[in-house]
Amino acid sequence: MKVDDLPAQYRLSFFELAWTRFWMRFAGLGMRGRLATRLAILFAHPHKARVYLAGMNPKGFISPSAVIHHSQLHLGKNVFMDDRVVIFQRETGGPIVMGDRVCLYRDTILETGEGGHIELGEEASVHPRCQINAYKGSIRIGSGVMIAPSCALYSYDHGILPGQSIREQPLTTKGDIVVGDEAWISFGAVILGGVRIGEGAVVAAGSVVTKSVPDGGVVAGNPARLIKLRSS
Repeated sequence: MKVDDLPAQYRLSFFELAWTRFWMRFAGLGMRGRLATRLAILFAHPHKARVYLAGMNPKGFISPSAVIHHSQLHLGKNVFMDDRVVIFQRETGGPIVMGDRVCLYRDTILETGEGGHIELGEEASVHPRCQINAYKGSIRIGSGVMIAPSCALYSYDHGILPGQSIREQPLTTKGDIVVGDEAWISFGAVILGGVRIGEGAVVAAGSVVTKSVPDGGVVAGNPARLIKLRSS
């Protein structure tokens, strides 16, 4: 999004825009960069009206309230992280890699542990309150993927053998999660380990996906079933 693309009610005055551009030049993940971002948004409107700020600096826009606790975070150019996004690494967690112009909206959590890692391709967007947890298996999200609010992607399960409490059992996995380019995951969907969502596929709202989806497939339900192919 560019400044000129903003609706009239979100546009800034000449002074406000000049102020914002000046401070965004110094924005980044370090202490000084976070302070510069805090100054840059004094006049900026919230939430999606701030996406254009990521284009003002190759280091992107990281909200001052975003929590980054990850030693292997690799960001592409012009990434957008909204308010209260959490990037978290547990013991032995693998890297998180984001391509250019990835957007993470408010209250989304990305977490790695036990060797799992997360990749997001260019221009992927993850909307509010999503949870993406890569433990044991990894999660690879393709370019241009749209993930609607309140979705969950988990590459692992808890062991449920008898004779031991579930919380004491080791985690297991059925394999990685792969979401193909330009797929759309609708509101409240759950994607489990070992699943591949094909390129351009659609997962309907509230679906629980336990089996792979072909390219261009449309699935719905719990468990999700193939409804049709977009080509048909």
